[in-house]
Amino acid sequence: MKLVDQLGFVKRNMKKNKLRIFMTVLATTMGCSFLIVLASIGFGLQNSLMEEASSHQPLTQITVNGKMIDETYHEVTEEDLATIGATENVSAVVPQSRIYSHSEVTLEDEFRASVEGIITNFEAEKNSNFRLSEGEFPENENEIIVGYHLHEVLNKFDRTTLEYITTGDSNEELVSYDSNLLGKIVTFSFMDDSSETVFTDEYKIVGIADEPARDWVQDRSVYIGDERREDLLSLAGQEDFYNNVTAHVASVDQTEGVTNALKEEGFMVYSISEELRGINVFFTAFKAGLIFVGTIAVLIASIGIFNTMTMAVTERTHEIGIMKALGANPSVIKRMFLFESASIGLLGSLFGVAIAYGVSIAANFFIPLILEATTNSEGIDITFSYIPLQLVLIATGISVTVACISGFRPAAKATNVNVLSALRREA
Repeated sequence: MKLVDQLGFVKRNMKKNKLRIFMTVLATTMGCSFLIVLASIGFGLQNSLMEEASSHQPLTQITVNGKMIDETYHEVTEEDLATIGATENVSAVVPQSRIYSHSEVTLEDEFRASVEGIITNFEAEKNSNFRLSEGEFPENENEIIVGYHLHEVLNKFDRTTLEYITTGDSNEELVSYDSNLLGKIVTFSFMDDSSETVFTDEYKIVGIADEPARDWVQDRSVYIGDERREDLLSLAGQEDFYNNVTAHVASVDQTEGVTNALKEEGFMVYSISEELRGINVFFTAFKAGLIFVGTIAVLIASIGIFNTMTMAVTERTHEIGIMKALGANPSVIKRMFLFESASIGLLGSLFGVAIAYGVSIAANFFIPLILEATTNSEGIDITFSYIPLQLVLIATGISVTVACISGFRPAAKATNVNVLSALRREA
């Protein structure tokens, strides 16, 4: 018997008992959709957590700290910078020194803001993940980059009373600078420990840093070139060392190798990829557990498949006897019943996938709305359910496999039907 004839036989037999087949497919559909929806929670939460973690620090960035030598911590030196830069796959090394003294920026003698002074190498920043929302990187010594929120904290003050000016309304809000800072000349200054101004100089703002990924972060930094780093740190009363050193690689695949290489050199390093690897291990186990629980629902549905196929064999005993009398191979008869049980599993999987996608879309839409309403929060952006292609394939594979296993015993029973007994029975 040709394969097309076998499939036609299966189709005809399934049409004979539409209601029974429908209920069996429905049970498989519910089991498959439950498996997918349950496992999709693990995938969704993993994606949300991964996006949240990676938004805090680029995946291609590695934070490098100093070394522990003879139980003593040693800061990163110029020699260390050369070693880091010479490490294979490192595309850029960005050394930064923060000015811990109280720093201020003054604009047009009318606006003032407390800022965080950062001394950095702009050429290295350009080759790293540093992004600008406006402008360009400085090319001259008197040019700087400022943080994204500096214009918001740059408030108007009275030079006579040395007090900030408010709007005068009931809210008493400070008057902030409302124009674009790009191209403006500002005065940057900082004080020593005795609150005396020890440095003042004018700079031109040529670039504005990109908005921070974290909404609650207010970037009021002022990035100054490192041409006068030693002098500025000396005036601030600080030791000459780098507070923050980051190494950058071209792709995420290179992060782990560079991280391990720097550790072998004795540096204490951190990269978000290490944290994400631990998260991935946890969620892999979590998703496997959810798939296991979901599989139980499919196994419960398989009881219906077993009963349906057993009844099908009993009802078709006469037909089986005729096929065997005409010389049909027992393996062909067995294959046809397995095709039928597999078809039930496949149909249930297709409908289950469609239902699971609908539930997933609804969950991602309504659950954030419910959370916002119950917690009085706004802008909750969490993916509760995510269905990747591999989950669909896994669920479909499990459903079809379980269906075939459920139909195996009835199919084997069909091949053992006695021809004479079968032919004596009425069709």
